[in-house]
Amino acid sequence: MSHQGSGMRFGFKAGSLAEDSLSVLSFKLKESLSSPYVVELELLSRRDDIKASDLVDQSGVLSWWQDGECQRELHGIVSRFGRGDSGHRQTRYRLRLEPALSRLQLRRNSRIFQEKSLTDIIAVLFGEMGITDYAFRCDPRHESRKREYCVQYGESDFDFFERLTREAGLFYYFEHSSDKHTLVLCDALDKLSLSPHSYPYNALAGGLAEQASVRSAEYRHRRAESGATLKDYSFRKPAYSFLQPSTEDADWQQSGYEHFDYPGRYKDDADGKLFSKVRLAGLRRESEQLLLKSDQLQALSGQKFALSEHPDASLNREWVIVGVSHTGEQGNAAEEDNSSRSTTYSNEIVAVPSSMQWQAEPKAKPQMAGPQIATVVGPKDEEIFCDEYGRVKVQFPWDRYAKGDEHGSCWIRVSQGWAGGQYGFMALPRIGHEVIVSFLDGDPDQPIITGRAYHAVNQVPYALPAHKTRTVLKTQSHKGEGSNELRFEDEAGEEEIYLHAQRDLNLLTENDRHEHIKHDNHLDVDNERRSRIGGNDHLTVLGESRQQVTGDKSLIVDGSLHLKAGSVWVNETGDEIHIKAGQKVVLESSSEITVKAGGSFVKVDPAGVHLSGPGINLNAGGGAASGSGYGGKAPELPGEVAAAELPNPLPLQLAPASMEMLSYNNVAVARLCQKQTDGSCPLEDCPCLKHKG
Repeated sequence: MSHQGSGMRFGFKAGSLAEDSLSVLSFKLKESLSSPYVVELELLSRRDDIKASDLVDQSGVLSWWQDGECQRELHGIVSRFGRGDSGHRQTRYRLRLEPALSRLQLRRNSRIFQEKSLTDIIAVLFGEMGITDYAFRCDPRHESRKREYCVQYGESDFDFFERLTREAGLFYYFEHSSDKHTLVLCDALDKLSLSPHSYPYNALAGGLAEQASVRSAEYRHRRAESGATLKDYSFRKPAYSFLQPSTEDADWQQSGYEHFDYPGRYKDDADGKLFSKVRLAGLRRESEQLLLKSDQLQALSGQKFALSEHPDASLNREWVIVGVSHTGEQGNAAEEDNSSRSTTYSNEIVAVPSSMQWQAEPKAKPQMAGPQIATVVGPKDEEIFCDEYGRVKVQFPWDRYAKGDEHGSCWIRVSQGWAGGQYGFMALPRIGHEVIVSFLDGDPDQPIITGRAYHAVNQVPYALPAHKTRTVLKTQSHKGEGSNELRFEDEAGEEEIYLHAQRDLNLLTENDRHEHIKHDNHLDVDNERRSRIGGNDHLTVLGESRQQVTGDKSLIVDGSLHLKAGSVWVNETGDEIHIKAGQKVVLESSSEITVKAGGSFVKVDPAGVHLSGPGINLNAGGGAASGSGYGGKAPELPGEVAAAELPNPLPLQLAPASMEMLSYNNVAVARLCQKQTDGSCPLEDCPCLKHKG
């Protein structure tokens, strides 16, 4: 079945060639929603000198004519050229015509888009290829919703464009005017306008017909998924399920045909609902179709039309063309054959109900083959750059557009050796450090730092392999010189634990502390040492004890002072010894007490009291001398070690969305006790009343 008319012809013009340079012998055109159309043309020309440079990558237009009037034009870019045999009069050429969008297939790139909407990203892709003729007929959310982080990695610009649009629930088609073609992006079939061209059904018309009609119609159903459920995870809401189901009823299939996928590639409910709806629509895109054969010249992908005059009245309704294949032949273009064959045209259409939620097949996102190396970046005058979650930003070696600043990537989480509820390990990679970046589920949009590595510039703390037995934790002072260090030496016979504090070292033991040093203990304090013992102080020295004080020494004992020497007690001062008692002074010896000054002395022994001196005065002459008096100073107390910081009270409460999801899954919920580590309760309405004064 084909359309024939004495006044029908096809025309083609491309590049700077004259309009009559090429005659259409035949063409095949395939077009469908969310796919670039392709026209394969077989042409004849009296010129045998047409070269590829005359046509390739040049604009071209295929036109349908009827009785001298142009009925339709299809514009595009010549993407392929072939020159065949030459006869006595004409040379055969083959060309392929595609839309300007196909140019994006020739560009492959890796780059990062940050805080850009889908429309922003499309504008960049199209702008780089000089594509200006495009339009949006969709929800404005696609313009307003900014994507925090969107990566094109190892994809052609075309694949990237198709992946993003399909993910967001957009499809595209082309509109052709007298001088150009326009790409139109849309998000629902019901937003398409109804074609004014008629599609009457006429299965009885045979042979060549003068009036365009539908000659064959096959109404087709396919068993398909009845529901799509997506799930994802966000570290900001780790307890939230992010489960998003989407279902569609169908009388002729089971409701249990569920499509489940994780991760769903979304981080909030709004995107999750959209993505699950789009996924289901894409899975069911072929569940109900109408296959037509017609000769309607105006049939094109993305067109809404009304079928009429079909004996099954239920089919006489509005449909949308999602795919159409055109075939045209113009036998009289071959001058050498003296052919009288007429010009014919036919097409095969795939349509879906206009009320259908149709989406193109989802396009797989590229998977990262493995971890990658990156460099931590940040502001120019900063050394450490992070957010409240300890995330940092990096620049990948493949990112040609990054400038090595705080805009190099999104905030990226950093794996730590231990991560609990306000406890664990924390070591932030600093600007300039090389890190190893992995990707959750291979998703380039979900990087996570899982390791760090030295390189030729950032080298190890101690030369290797000379110090291969050392295990080192060494930091660097922020915006200063120096470092803190904890080092372990495991060389046999030289084992050592070394601790260095660039400034202060604070140790806090909440209970007992025990030290056992099996050899020597050396302490060297360059300035002051202060100690305070809240209870008793016991010191046992099994050998010799020595002290030297180059200045004054004060000893204050609020109780009794007991000194005992097993053999000899010798006390020598350079000037004076002053002993003063409030009540009495008793000197006792079992054999002898001697008081000596110059050549005089008093000796007391078991034999008696002996006085010797140049003169001995009793109650006459002389006078008692006075001592210097007590001048000791109380010790200064040591500075306090800061108490361990208690975690901030974190009320353990579920978000409303979490409660809704638990209810959806029929999960019983009981309120947990909110007691914190310090015994307090952060709730104003503590249900158990156990931790209120």
